Amino acid sequence: MNILVTGGNGQLGLSIKKISGQYPAHNFFFADLPDADITHEENITELVKKNEIDIIVNCAAYTAVDKAESEPEAARNINVIGPRVLARICKKYDLKLVHISTDYVFDGESNVPLLETDSCDNPIGVYGQTKKDAEDMIAESEVDSVIIRTAWLYSEFGNNFVKTMLRLAENRNELGVIFDQIGTPTYAPDLAVAIAEIINKGIEKGCNIYHYSNEGVCSWYDFAKEIFGQSGIDMKVNPLHTYEYQTPAKRPKYSVLDKSKIKSEGIHVPYWKDSLKTCLEELKKQ
Repeated sequence: MNILVTGGNGQLGLSIKKISGQYPAHNFFFADLPDADITHEENITELVKKNEIDIIVNCAAYTAVDKAESEPEAARNINVIGPRVLARICKKYDLKLVHISTDYVFDGESNVPLLETDSCDNPIGVYGQTKKDAEDMIAESEVDSVIIRTAWLYSEFGNNFVKTMLRLAENRNELGVIFDQIGTPTYAPDLAVAIAEIINKGIEKGCNIYHYSNEGVCSWYDFAKEIFGQSGIDMKVNPLHTYEYQTPAKRPKYSVLDKSKIKSEGIHVPYWKDSLKTCLEELKKQ
């Protein structure tokens, strides 16, 4: 099985590369800008033909949630036009598509874990709307596909909340962190394994949506406290209300994803604190 991973230099793409050796039956090809632009059909078609690709895993995305509010066209270009191009290529060459989506397709106002079938009629902000539009387009494309919604992604790669907390701790001994936004962190290599396992099991006909984050529930405040606690860093963390930390884009108040469906497929979902420990150990090695 030949698999093209777009957004190969992002934290999820690099995480797939990290675990790819566990799946010797698959040949992974990693592509990213400037050599692979998912909005250019000829560009991706050339990669597909050259490497005899069977499945495209789309990790490429515009994820600057706040910046998207002032750059809606740029966000739409990558998050909607790009997946449309990939779906068109998949249909033309009879390929399968795995697309990574987000909890922002929901309104963030729930107080119970979110199911794949819950309403996405009011996505959050420009970012959420573009990701929802991409989901709709893929579902209508008649391509055999899997959409995996995730949240609070972090890893030893790229920029993310864990690395930001550790960086701030280098010259500060006190921080304020939001306590009234609830969700679950997702360690990108865990998601990478889930993607590989879904591919192993075979992508079924039609468009299938799954939720994946790590197990458990916390606030950003709890997450920060655990990062410092596991790292042995003496940091005073003050809880902040959302209104005390204004951002251009609205954030979900509650975005815990229900993983019952993906777990029914035999996919293991580690507990978030255990995965955080793994990440911190990897960062120490660096």
